[in-house]
Order: sequence, then structure tokens, then C-alpha cells
Amino acid sequence: MNPERLKILFVSQLPSSPPRFGAQARMHGLMTSLARRHDLTAVSLVDESFDREDCRKAMERYCREVVLVPNPRGRIGMSKRMLQLRSLASVHSFEHHRYSVPALQRTLDEVQRRTRFDLVNVEFPYLARLRLRQAPPGSPPPPLIIDAHEIAYDMVRQFARRRGGVGRSVYGELNWRKLRREELAAFRGADGVYTCSSEDRDRVLAEVPTVSTAVVPNAADVEYYRARPGDPAPDGRTVLFFGLLSTVPNVDGASWFVREMWPRITARRPDARLQILGKDPTPAVRALAAPGVEVIGFVEDLRPHLAQAAVIVVPLRLGGGTRLKIVEAMAMGKAIISTTLGAEGIEATAGRDLLVADEPEGFVRAVVRVLEEPALGAELGAAARKLAVQRYAWSSAAAELERFLRAVIARRTSERRPMRPEEGQ
Repeated sequence: MNPERLKILFVSQLPSSPPRFGAQARMHGLMTSLARRHDLTAVSLVDESFDREDCRKAMERYCREVVLVPNPRGRIGMSKRMLQLRSLASVHSFEHHRYSVPALQRTLDEVQRRTRFDLVNVEFPYLARLRLRQAPPGSPPPPLIIDAHEIAYDMVRQFARRRGGVGRSVYGELNWRKLRREELAAFRGADGVYTCSSEDRDRVLAEVPTVSTAVVPNAADVEYYRARPGDPAPDGRTVLFFGLLSTVPNVDGASWFVREMWPRITARRPDARLQILGKDPTPAVRALAAPGVEVIGFVEDLRPHLAQAAVIVVPLRLGGGTRLKIVEAMAMGKAIISTTLGAEGIEATAGRDLLVADEPEGFVRAVVRVLEEPALGAELGAAARKLAVQRYAWSSAAAELERFLRAVIARRTSERRPMRPEEGQ
């Protein structure tokens, strides 16, 4: 076996494949690229919103071993409400309770005590409190790194201050403070943290200046997301919004666009139509459907819809990390209009690679301009595709991650610090 080949344990609160939304797409893209050179094992929680066997089969295509642990703490309904009430009376966040599944720790104990891993990668900070630096007897414990995806407590803080209702606001204000304490403790205890953008890395370092960090950008499968001969041509009138339609940023963004901008767009372009695509649309999103506004929901293949659209809109006012919807649309060579926040972390030049507008009237003017100037849309799309291939392919992002992994392992090996008592528990 190649001595450079690493054994990496990936730990997550959700399965990485098949990728149906942003967090999964990031995990899937990085893991499938790393698996070409390294041996991956995945241990993940899986709740009722996923098909367990479909996830297992998809992940076994690139992982040497896949262990999916059922999470009985429901994502929706009464189970979620009970956890929220429990967290109100607790020093711990809702997320802490949501992912406190004893069977997960037992599984990790068994996996790590029979296999020596070179490194443990935790997705998000929520599971970093588990016993993860374990190894077979006589072997040194592996270093631990966290893929931050986003600054989780800041997301919850944004939601608490945007969403209506006194009860939700009070609950959110209490919860984000608990989550902040837990998230920063996870960062302090890790051997490294990598983020989607330099902006998020700066936020991490402002709170935990001693942690080792790297930027591993979100990306796209640039060979998959590309125009194909059989795809429809841009129709000159379709405006497309896509993403996971159960998240607060996407629900807020779609609602804001339909309420504040869409009537002004159709007043100038009566033939325009809006399509809203994505998994798990909430009742608030479904209620946006109207003449000229189609809420399609989940589709197996986004590419025909992206190809047909004249313009992709990303009217986000909340959130963090980097939007996979932008890099996927860029890879498809589409004209994109985004808010500044929506495009955060993308090294794109406004006016060349995409258009940026933060106020409704400016956003409306940009959409109408692209609808009325097909040549502009084609020019923006060509520049976006070029940038995606050069900077935002998963192979490039995985190469950045591999460099970080090796640096963390080398530093940990050179330090040879004594094992803390809890690491061998």
C-alpha cells in the first residue's frame, strides 16, 4: 500500500450521500475526491428524513466502511418540540440534545478501538464533544479537525433576530448563546478547523486566535454541471431560485423575492416566469405559488432546469458559509444575480462573473436587464463557467483540504504531546 495513503474517519450528524442539499453536497464532493487517494470510513447519524439504505449504498461507493446510526430524536413534529422545551431548562443548546445519541458513541468506540486512523474529520461542531481521539491499544490517538461549514451560532443568532414572534425570539436568543459556548469549545479543542470562506476563517480566528485554520471553498462537480447538447436552451423568460427549501435563509430569500421584487419584474416583463426548486418546501414556500410562480420542489436532475433558465437569483439576507447554489450555477455557465451576503466567500468579480444588488429596486433592474439582453446573460455565464473550472472544482478544493490534513498530522506527530486522560477513555 502507498505509504502516503491516509486512513481518515469522517463523523457527521447526517449522511453525505446521495447529495440532496448544500451540506451534503460539500461532504460528498470532498469525500469522493479524497477517496481517490485515501481510505475513508464514515460514521454518521441518520434520521427519519433520509432513506437509510439509499444513503448506505451511495456512501459505500467511495468509503471502505459505512456505519449509519439511527437518530431517534426527530427532526420535525412533537419530538423536536419536546427537545426544544428540554433545552430551555438546560445549560446545553438544542443542537447538543438533538445529536446526543448514546449509540453513536458506542459505535465510535468500537470502530476506533479496532482501527488506527491517521485523522478524524468532524462535520460541523456538534459532535466534536464526543470521544473521538481513540485508537487501538498501544497506538497514538489521531488528531481531530472540524469542517465548520458555517459559524453555527451566528446563523442561529441571525434567525432569532429575523423571525417573528416573541416566543421564538426569546428561545433563539437563549439558544444561540449556549451554542456559541459549545461551538467555540469545539474549535479550541480541535487540532484544526477549516471553513468555506476567508470571511468565516476570520470569524473563527477572532474568537479562537490560537487554532490552526484553512479555507477549503465550496465547489461543484464541473464535469457534471455543464451544458449538454440535449439540454434546453435558455428561454429568455425563466427566473430560477433553487436550494433546500426548509432552511430559514432560503425561505426568507424566496419570500422576500416574491413579495418585494417579483411584482415589479412582471410589471416590466409580463412574460417572465419564476420557478422555485428544492427539497422539502415549507408551507410558507408552497404558499408562494401563483400565476407565473411555480413551486416545483425536489427534482432528481437540476441541469435541464438550470439550462433553460435565463437567470439564477440568490436573494439571500441571512446565512453564512458559501452558497453551493452559486458555484453550481456558475459551473452551468448561468447568469447569476445575488445579494452581497449570498455571494460571500465567492472570489467573483461583480459585473464580470455575476451581478450583485442588495436593495429590491437594484435587484429588479438587474433581473430585467438580463432578461432583455441575452448577450449579457451569455457573457456573464461564460465568465462564471471559466471561474468555476479554474477555482471551484471539487478536485481543487480537496487538494486544499489534503494539504491541511497533512500539515495537521505532521504538526501533531512532531509535538508528540502526552495523551490527555479523556482521550483514552
